[in-house]
Amino acid sequence: MGNREKLLEAAKECLFAKGYERTTVRDLASTAGVSMAAIGYHFGSKEALLNEALFASLDTGDQAFGPSTAEEADLGALWARLIEAFSANKTFWTANLETVLRAQRDPDLREQLAAGMRQGRTGMAHEVTGTAEADLPEATVRTLGSVQLALVSGLMMQHLTDPESAPTAAEVLEGLRALTAYLPAPGTE
Repeated sequence: MGNREKLLEAAKECLFAKGYERTTVRDLASTAGVSMAAIGYHFGSKEALLNEALFASLDTGDQAFGPSTAEEADLGALWARLIEAFSANKTFWTANLETVLRAQRDPDLREQLAAGMRQGRTGMAHEVTGTAEADLPEATVRTLGSVQLALVSGLMMQHLTDPESAPTAAEVLEGLRALTAYLPAPGTE
């Protein structure tokens, strides 16, 4: 493994252990076993390295979300897994929120984050339907994927801020069932 790869792995480790704001250049270099100058050489800045590590962690999902299983055929299992991930990886999910806030002042990061959200909508639609991401119709990604991603974001914030009263997977499902009773008939919205 080269220095670039070592740094990327170290950044992922630091995001889960210390979060974004508390991770220093020294932490990254020490964890990777490389010089601090290697960060600038390979990534340009600590922020660029952490951003790449964050997006890579979200993209692969297993460490951030926990591995999905073949038995996960219903939304209850998916929500239970996500809630467990929010509880088990609070530092990482806080780093995710910190990135959203930083992106409001950084147009390049905002575009990276927007691209990640587009990918996230596709991933969420896949998680719900089981359809391969490449085979998902754009309408499914824009509707089901977008709503699922919005629910994930809101649930994550509730579990980070007030885990004692944040909803369980069963309560999320019951809330979704209740919500459907208030939807207007198609074509009347």
